Amino acid sequence: MAEQTTSSITVDAPASAVMDVIADFDAYPEWAKGVQKAETVASYDDGRAKEVFFVLDVSPIKDEYTLSYIWDGDREVTWTLVEGKMLRALDGAYELRELGSGATEVTYRLSLDVSIPLIGMLKRKGEKILIDTALKGLKKRVESAAT
Repeated sequence: MAEQTTSSITVDAPASAVMDVIADFDAYPEWAKGVQKAETVASYDDGRAKEVFFVLDVSPIKDEYTLSYIWDGDREVTWTLVEGKMLRALDGAYELRELGSGATEVTYRLSLDVSIPLIGMLKRKGEKILIDTALKGLKKRVESAAT
């Protein structure tokens, strides 16, 4: 993975509950800011998504793209860009670590590249905004489902 941005958050739920929300792509428009559509186009035998098509509108990124996913149980999911219009690369991962007492540390890594010229600092800022928004949305979604 190229230069990347990483951030973590603690979610008051077990890793399996967190990964269930991460894996439920159809529901992303309900909680993932900027995701207007998320549609699974190919799945693995266990039912988890192999490829997902997204429509995203989070300034400065507005794109339609497909990501390919690799799952490691409820511990980690990684993804890479299959194709996009504006995006040239979108590689990332959610890493889950059980903290005990039912809490999970979620670490989100992201590296993106776009077809329009952006200086590195702006790219990192975009990654940071995407990550922070995603982690806060994920935490809220998982914890509200757990109550």
